[in-house]
Amino acid sequence: MNTLAKNSITCAITLAAAMSTANLYAQTEITVATVNNGHMIEMQKLTPIFEQAHPDIKVKWVTLEEGVLRQNVTQDIANKSGLYDVMTIGMYEAPIWGERNWLEPIDTSGNYDVEDIIPSIRGGLSYNNTLYAAPFYGESSMVMYRKDLVKAAGMEINDRDSWEHIRDVAAAVHNPSEGVYGMCLRGKAGWGDNMAFLSTMANSFGARWFDEDWKPQLETAEWKSAVNFYVDLLTKYGPPGASSNSFNENLALFNQGKCGMWIDATIAASFVTDPKQSTVADQVGFAQSPIKATEKGANWLWAWSLAIPAGTKNADAAQTFIRWATSKEYIQLVGQTNGWASVPTGTRTSTYENPKFLKAAVFAEAELKAINSANPADSTLKPSPYVGVQFAAIPEFQAIGTTTGQMVSGALAGSMSVDKALKSANSSANRQMRQAGYY
Repeated sequence: MNTLAKNSITCAITLAAAMSTANLYAQTEITVATVNNGHMIEMQKLTPIFEQAHPDIKVKWVTLEEGVLRQNVTQDIANKSGLYDVMTIGMYEAPIWGERNWLEPIDTSGNYDVEDIIPSIRGGLSYNNTLYAAPFYGESSMVMYRKDLVKAAGMEINDRDSWEHIRDVAAAVHNPSEGVYGMCLRGKAGWGDNMAFLSTMANSFGARWFDEDWKPQLETAEWKSAVNFYVDLLTKYGPPGASSNSFNENLALFNQGKCGMWIDATIAASFVTDPKQSTVADQVGFAQSPIKATEKGANWLWAWSLAIPAGTKNADAAQTFIRWATSKEYIQLVGQTNGWASVPTGTRTSTYENPKFLKAAVFAEAELKAINSANPADSTLKPSPYVGVQFAAIPEFQAIGTTTGQMVSGALAGSMSVDKALKSANSSANRQMRQAGYY
């Protein structure tokens, strides 16, 4: 055989081997839509580790602001557009979309240890005992405050303080000339923005979204009392432009030392106590959310979770990624990489049994206490027909909550009265519920 022939055969064998390897590791690209929160951003940074272990899967990220994410994934799944292989959703969407067969069930087989997921979180992401979204991190809400400022003002904060006491503390520590505001709260319009917080506040005032006949209750004395208190509190003791602030904006303010108090997601605790992010990390205290007439529904329950839209062509790759990102091993990876106070919390019982986490996370006890105290099946003082703390788990709520959020944000900005805002919101909710056939 001449040299030319030998070279041709060698090239053919090499090419065949290369093609075989290329087929073995032919990359499936999955597109993940997620929210621009700290833990999600960290997951993106660690994704190369997943890709190295799974060279046949490439992960493409679409990172969006919370309200935009909700709008985009809802439109995508309802229209079956197929833009995303993995969606970041929560305890509102998962059971509703699961019932409609819009989502693939999560693969919980083998060593995934689904029983390790906190029962209330697992239940809120399931329909008919089938898990339709895997929790990446879970949360409730609680008070985060500057211990140094509260002490200097001669005040103190305890679990389940009255809203009146919290207002008095806000007044005592409010010092805008020094760039410190007594209270930071969500003001940005959205059912998952200002209304997530305000629903819990209204619950504690004795309010509910609907009565037992599904009639909207937004013009009741309880709602008016809660919203007037909220608007007055932020107007007097909040930062400028509060009607534009949601989680990320208030987190930045708190970390800069500009909030005396902040009532928001427990997941923020790991950020505000991190010296790399927070200028007041060593001065942060925690307490359970305030109450008025009742502690029922005074703090929310939520889990940002990963789900697979039905009909995706990349379901197997999506399952593989989700099982990695929501596993005990992923939590271990973050703990070893970034420190145990930085792990995504609120999902697995084993996290709160880990001595390394408990030693590093000064907020662990307060966080778990808040999560365990939230009961979506009994979140209102008066009887209500819906499940959910900061939302009502019905398809119509997304539009109703969004409209209500816009009205309340308008009242906070001073463009309308609280009574007018709630009247408009109630009228819109009535129209939605009537069109949906509830009455």
